[in-house]
Formats: sequence, C-alpha cells, structure tokens
Amino acid sequence: MTLALSGKEIAGKLEEQFPGGILDSGADSVTIKSDLLLSVASFLKDTKDLEFDYLTAITAVDYSRYFELVYQLTSLKHNHSLIIKTQLYDRNHASLPSVSGLWRGADFQEREIYDLLGIKFDGHPNMKRIFLWEDFQGHPLRKDYL
Repeated sequence: MTLALSGKEIAGKLEEQFPGGILDSGADSVTIKSDLLLSVASFLKDTKDLEFDYLTAITAVDYSRYFELVYQLTSLKHNHSLIIKTQLYDRNHASLPSVSGLWRGADFQEREIYDLLGIKFDGHPNMKRIFLWEDFQGHPLRKDYL
C-alpha cells in the first residue's frame, strides 16, 4: 500500500524553497499558488527522498468562484503519494503551465480538462480538444455552461 505523506510536513519543505508559495496544507495535501505549479512540481519530482516520478491523476473542479486543480503524485521508488492543489480565479483566462514535460501521463489529462472545463495548459505540445469536435461551443463541465 502506498503511504500518503503528511501535507503539513511537505508544506514545510516547500515553504523553505518557495517562501510565501504555500496557501494551505492538510493531512495528505498541499495547496500552492498557481504561478508556482511548474517549479513546485519539478522540485517534488527531482528532490532526493521525494522523487515523485509518477503522475497518478489530474482533475479539476468548478466551484463557481474559482477552479481548483488537483494533482495526485506518486513515488514508485519510495512508495509514497501526495496531493497538490492550486486554484484559478480568472474564469475568462484560466490557464496553468503544462506539466506534460515532467510527466508524459499529463498529456491526455490536461487535454481532457481543457476540453470539458476550458482551462488551458501553457506549453502543452498539443492543446486541442480530445472528446468534443473542434467547433463545439463552450465547455460542458463548467457550472455556467448552458
């Protein structure tokens, strides 16, 4: 069984590297500022004793006031996991840096989030719809989609 690392413990390590970049931490998750996503992800992947070499899942939630993106990371080497969250408040220009350069498994997951929620991933090698046709209007999982 994979061990979920303490979000509070990891938040402490991240705060040392990214002062002011941690918004919240829980039992098994850390919420970070969205502009630090790629830097934090690289740190978590490349740091000895963390080495999160596998992206288990990315998902997004529309809370009307903001989008929350949830990244579930796993270290196969150390058999531990962590959830990283970030929030986007600009619904009209929702975008984050792509993590597909770090974890190839992000490719289709980022495209799915773009297709259904309209969140763009800057630097993604193929940012286009994956389920719906290119001329489809809107993003059907948004709460304001009609």
